[in-house]
Amino acid sequence: MSINDLDDYPWDAVVPFRERAAAHPGGLCDLSIGSPVDPTPAVVREALLAATDAHAYPATVGTDELRAAICSWYERRRGVAGLQPRNVLPTIGSKELVALLPTLLGLGAGDVVVHPRAAYPTYAVGAAVAGATAVTADDPAEWPEGTKLVWINSPGNPDGRVWGVDELRAAVARAREIGAVLASDECYAELGWEGEWADHRIPSVLDPRVAGDSRANLLSVYSLSKQSNLAGYRAAFVAGCGDIVSGLLKNRKHLGLMLPAPVQHAMAVALGDDAHVDEQRERYRARRDVLKPALEAAGFRIDLSSAGLYLWASEGRDAWESMDRLAGLGILAGPGVFYGEGNAQHIRFSLTAADDRIAAAADRLRGA
Repeated sequence: MSINDLDDYPWDAVVPFRERAAAHPGGLCDLSIGSPVDPTPAVVREALLAATDAHAYPATVGTDELRAAICSWYERRRGVAGLQPRNVLPTIGSKELVALLPTLLGLGAGDVVVHPRAAYPTYAVGAAVAGATAVTADDPAEWPEGTKLVWINSPGNPDGRVWGVDELRAAVARAREIGAVLASDECYAELGWEGEWADHRIPSVLDPRVAGDSRANLLSVYSLSKQSNLAGYRAAFVAGCGDIVSGLLKNRKHLGLMLPAPVQHAMAVALGDDAHVDEQRERYRARRDVLKPALEAAGFRIDLSSAGLYLWASEGRDAWESMDRLAGLGILAGPGVFYGEGNAQHIRFSLTAADDRIAAAADRLRGA
């Protein structure tokens, strides 16, 4: 498969359901795309304004200020100590890195990229762009010999699956056994809701309890889009194995992949301010507390979803039938088939809608 063989953009198929839902007398409740609706924190906007005299080209490697902030954040919020500037690299959003990582690592025809069965589609797109082969597998024991890159996603999009320390340790051991780079997409790690994840300490693949005393062949990918409402800033980063990060830096320099200087300063400020992150998490918690019981009352079963930005739900029938039912209520969600062929009866509901839209959706679901 190559980039020329990619299917049409999947969300185009949702347009008729959007149009029907938008015709509801009470207006559209859009719970489909996970795009933040809440304001960017004032402390971050002020930092961006203070850095607008950006007359020189920014550095692909990132400013000293930003790299130090990333290292400090990993230690303070993720329990990962000892990162040095050579271990971190800013990226232009996390989707760009996910899509380009196989190419930047030099993968090509005949190489295998593994990703979860219920997965953000860009993992497979990235393999296709490089000309590599995408394989789905959730159990590390299923990862094929000779695999070059493995993606895990914790908490998962769309299903909210969290990899615990023991699971991550087994994944690291298997990746090292087969000689694969293990890339962990951890963009929702601040959003833990239930059970042992309610304290928000969702482990990173770089956690010393997981990685031991070596970060070799391990990468952690993170974004500020959700925890800081910076989706429009395209503010993300990768951290981990210094040798891999060095190679990524070299190739990104050649491609001119550099984060704008004002955004780099705003990111550094955002990473140093925990208060706005805690405030945003509570907004999402409140919305989840309204939407989850309403979905259950309407006959949906919630699977996994103990963390992350979504509720992964099923009413035991084809996702497109559920989409049609929801559209009649003025609600738009995401069909599970967008996240893998084995998810034909699931629907993804996003918690990013405004409070009034979440409340309206919950009222309609209870009355359905």
